[in-house]
Amino acid sequence: QVQLVESGGGLVQPGGSLRLSCAASGSFFSLITMGWSRQGPGVQRELVATITSAGTADYADSVKGRFTISRDNDANIVHLQMNSLKPEDTAVYYCGAEAKVKSSDRASDYWGQGTQVTVSS
Repeated sequence: QVQLVESGGGLVQPGGSLRLSCAASGSFFSLITMGWSRQGPGVQRELVATITSAGTADYADSVKGRFTISRDNDANIVHLQMNSLKPEDTAVYYCGAEAKVKSSDRASDYWGQGTQVTVSS
């Protein structure tokens, strides 16, 4: 199975920056795609950014140009660098991974417990 643990959330002023990290652990064959989603108060959960094992990244329009996702395949860690933060970025951010526990398995999705990001003056 795959365990995902996020870190790096907190309180930041508008225009500030935060860097989220997520470490994957457990017994698995491969991590295919890793990424971040978020859920703000009263809004639907939104997929923010994803990155493949080859390093291809994709972003939601709402964060393009401000957020950067990166990945360390050797350490099984994914980061989300968030710059020029806005109050509307306030949300619980969840780390996710599409992974295979065994090589013969179908890929499954796993999610962490989430970390709170609050953007406020």
